Amino acid sequence: MVASTERSTDRGDGAKPWYADGLRFECTQCGNCCSGPPGAVWFTPDEADAMAREIGVSTPEFLERYTRRLGARRSLKELKIDGRHDCVFLDRTSRPGKAICGIYRARPSQCRTWPWWPEVVESPESWAETKRRTPCPGMDSGPVHGLVEITIGLTG
Repeated sequence: MVASTERSTDRGDGAKPWYADGLRFECTQCGNCCSGPPGAVWFTPDEADAMAREIGVSTPEFLERYTRRLGARRSLKELKIDGRHDCVFLDRTSRPGKAICGIYRARPSQCRTWPWWPEVVESPESWAETKRRTPCPGMDSGPVHGLVEITIGLTG
């Protein structure tokens, strides 16, 4: 999935967003947000440095081994597994029945802010469509995340 670079909750009319009363979300470690059709996981140079440190390699080595160029930017590589494109750091074997991030503590902002992406919370319909398309069993379950927390997620 590709996150938008637009990070705002301002609707332009001063009205509160549709999720002003919060949204339920709890990660189930299904890995569906880290897999699916081909996509991109963007990251900043500082995030590249942090990810490289997390796995114990130099930044140039990290970029060479774990990323790919997409246009003028770099994205984390994907591995095609069972017809799906998994993030190179998605680990489906260490904890049976779970999919975990191999760089969780240093994961990019795009990953840390899921599902609070502008295109996901744009409307109730986009939320429902993302839940269906991903599919993400954690959406609409678990604790309620309030407007402030969602807004912080939107701003990365």
